[in-house]
Amino acid sequence: MEDILSIIKSRRSIKKYKSDMVSDELIDKVFNAGMYAPTGKNMQSPIILAVTNREVRDQLSRLCARVRGLDESFDPFYGAPVVLVVLAKKDVFTHVYDGSCVMENMLLEAHSLGLGACWIHHCKEMFETVEGREILSRAGVEGEYEGIGNCVLGYSDMPVLNELTRKNDYVYYIK
Repeated sequence: MEDILSIIKSRRSIKKYKSDMVSDELIDKVFNAGMYAPTGKNMQSPIILAVTNREVRDQLSRLCARVRGLDESFDPFYGAPVVLVVLAKKDVFTHVYDGSCVMENMLLEAHSLGLGACWIHHCKEMFETVEGREILSRAGVEGEYEGIGNCVLGYSDMPVLNELTRKNDYVYYIK
């Protein structure tokens, strides 16, 4: 088993995926990692919408492209077959931080399982649209949620990248 720092150092955002679907077992492991992320006062403001339905996945991709001002034929999800949408209750003051922790846990767990993943932004704007709210309604999501991030998930179709170097002035000490 790898130690967590090795996983953190070797994780990369994957921007090209194979079309192979990820098993439900692996998807469950990834979103379970998200469910155990820390949240302010343990309020557990985030929810995760796990999308494996190809039509809905493609609808989300087009919606993301549209809110980014891109041609809808561009796939901002890079071909990933799974989208784990993280949203959080707007009335919880730590909701953005809570959802961000969920995203990070899922990205790390995906990597530890040999999967590729990438945090795709513009989730907030996606679910402020009528179409985005309709998708949530169809899924049975009730209440006021803000989109935090789309965690796209699949099998990488990219070469393994080397560890990134870090800037020299990242940490300052006060002793």
